Amino acid sequence: MLDDQTTRPILELRGLTKSFGETEILKAVDLDVEQGEMVFIIGPSGSGKSTLLRCCNRLEEPSGGRIYVDGKDICDPKNDLNKLRQKIGMVFQSFNLYAHMTAKQNVMLALRKVQKKSKEEAEQTAIEMLTRVGLAERVDHFPSQLSGGQQQRVAIARTLALGPKIVLFDEPTSALDPELVGGVLQVMRQLREEGMTMVVVSHEMRFARDAADRVVFMADGVIQEMGPPEQIFGAPQVARTREFLSSLDGH
Repeated sequence: MLDDQTTRPILELRGLTKSFGETEILKAVDLDVEQGEMVFIIGPSGSGKSTLLRCCNRLEEPSGGRIYVDGKDICDPKNDLNKLRQKIGMVFQSFNLYAHMTAKQNVMLALRKVQKKSKEEAEQTAIEMLTRVGLAERVDHFPSQLSGGQQQRVAIARTLALGPKIVLFDEPTSALDPELVGGVLQVMRQLREEGMTMVVVSHEMRFARDAADRVVFMADGVIQEMGPPEQIFGAPQVARTREFLSSLDGH
């Protein structure tokens, strides 16, 4: 059994489907993400990318299929969803910080509430995580005193504080002014070097080309093609991928 655990991917999607009413958004998607891998999901708007991410921690309820995180089926009612969710961090487009709390307090909140850490322990972890994302000097600042990029880094620190096995990033830079994007991407690059498993939905194609281990191209609710960045960006096999990438070059 132990051997099975060491060889299993950290995230496994099997026949994942999701419909909203009559509209089928995800059509039997299969995907494995290995430990320490950074997987980028790209594709046109409405292709199901964000829905796929949100199903991975059941922010959206899948219509069918199975999702295994660290070998556990998160759709099985016998498994403790709140406990499993701590293994799957998520960073959103909007930072979702509490305006009346400092950066440090925002990071401490889940540690105190979810993991029942003491105030001292939560504070120490919060400071460590904020330092890790380059905000050691900003721990006592309120969100209104931080740039958008700094707020997003607080959100990343908050996610990391819970010790996840995998972090999902849903368009983490799309709400940011262009000059603030680099700081967030730098943190993501550093996490990759530290071996964090990440699944990223983003329009940052240059970053995907540089940093991803694998790029997944989605369109019409299915994975059309996946492979290393040099293949997807340099020699895509599928016409749909080529069309999408050439439409980006046209901008």
